[in-house]
Amino acid sequence: MSALEPREAEAVAVGEAVAPRDTSRDRDTKGSVLDGDHRALSIGIVSVVLLIAFEATAVGTAMPVAARELNGVSVYAFAFSAYFTTSLFGMVLAGQWSDRSGPLASLTAGISAFAAGLLLSGTAGGMWLFILGRAVQGLGGGLVIVALYVVVSRAYAEHLRPAIMAAFAASWVVPSVVGPLAAGTITEHLGWRWVFVGIPVLVVVPLALALPAIRRTASGPADPAAPLAAWDRRRIGLALAISAGAGLLQYAGQELRWLSLLPAAAGVALLVPAVRGLLPRGTVRAARGLPSVILLRGIAAGSFIAAESFVPLMLVTQRGLSVTLAGLSLAVGGATWALGSWIQSRPWTEPYRERLVVLGMVLVALAIAAAPSVLITAVPVWVVAVAWGFGCLGMGAVIASTSVLLMKLSAPEEAGANSAALQISDGLSNVLLLAVGGAAFAALGGGAVGHAVSSDAATGSHPTAFAAVFLPMAGVAAVGAWVATRLHAEPVRA
Repeated sequence: MSALEPREAEAVAVGEAVAPRDTSRDRDTKGSVLDGDHRALSIGIVSVVLLIAFEATAVGTAMPVAARELNGVSVYAFAFSAYFTTSLFGMVLAGQWSDRSGPLASLTAGISAFAAGLLLSGTAGGMWLFILGRAVQGLGGGLVIVALYVVVSRAYAEHLRPAIMAAFAASWVVPSVVGPLAAGTITEHLGWRWVFVGIPVLVVVPLALALPAIRRTASGPADPAAPLAAWDRRRIGLALAISAGAGLLQYAGQELRWLSLLPAAAGVALLVPAVRGLLPRGTVRAARGLPSVILLRGIAAGSFIAAESFVPLMLVTQRGLSVTLAGLSLAVGGATWALGSWIQSRPWTEPYRERLVVLGMVLVALAIAAAPSVLITAVPVWVVAVAWGFGCLGMGAVIASTSVLLMKLSAPEEAGANSAALQISDGLSNVLLLAVGGAAFAALGGGAVGHAVSSDAATGSHPTAFAAVFLPMAGVAAVGAWVATRLHAEPVRA
């Protein structure tokens, strides 16, 4: 399960007039996500999340075989980071788009790009064309995920938001179990390409369910009476800079040559001002309140995804598991992720939300640290499944809680911009930590493990390359446990 993948959704007609937002709904503690006002919208949103969930679990399972057949194991991390790199631009664009005229156009364009990217990757004849498809898919994902957050902030009262996020997390359970099994079976009997080209067919049902309900409940700008805001060209320029900078750093990390210092320096030069301009002041230093919420989202998502991306490859090449079994090792995470999200949605947890998030990050750090223990042949491979189950339990609580806190701390007219900042932190951290992990993996001979992706894969000879990915990510997650103690603002002193 990818922490970057959306847990909320929405869509609206551009420029469609709507009534002003009824703020009394936030004071009303009655109703549910399946009452008459929300039923169609909730079912439509969950359908969109199901599509994303099947994509994430299926593609992750097929990725090792695709990389081997396209002679691209040495740039394996690019297949994941390309998605996150382009999604950064999509997130900023979607934030402005949604705040100006509602999220319908952003959601529709995003799902279209998402499907087009899958088709491009599925028909690619080489690894770099495959990576280009992942980049197109990432642009679509960035457009979709911010639109999803905006609709939740507008269409659901504050007391319903934890529940709808728990429902989104629960929608990952079946795909997490069925996705790897289906993808592994398809990969082994029909070929990995069918995993990619088959998923776009599922786009039709979520669109048919979600769009009409979103048009009715959350369309148009937050304040229809206000003048239509102009596009912020500066922020769009910063979005391009942050995407280009992240891509240059990823490239430099994979090449590992002295000349790579040049693109690395250029990447840093682009990223630093872009991050300062797109994220709230104080994010980097973990200032209390909203800045720490946004920083924690990046730390949690980046460390977890950077580690999870290498789990199937490690099990296939170092322990000889089939692609199907390697994917299923992560399946239990779908259920525990949903459980963690459900726990944070209970009313009795609200006073203890910060402690719950701290505990969640501790579980994530321990899970990542325990995963490479299977590099020791005496350790049974089921240890990864158990560890990842606990890690996903923590992630379910952390990801949902950061979303709830963001919406609680955001004014309606700032929901798009702040949601974009949250997702930028998420996506940028994924890119940077995948770059670091990929560089360490390649430097210690990780590219050679591609020759072990076969029936005798247990003879893989580079276990230290995997340890160099997992152990630093566990340290990053441990830092996140400290940041989690700073999610509430300092009390005002008289």
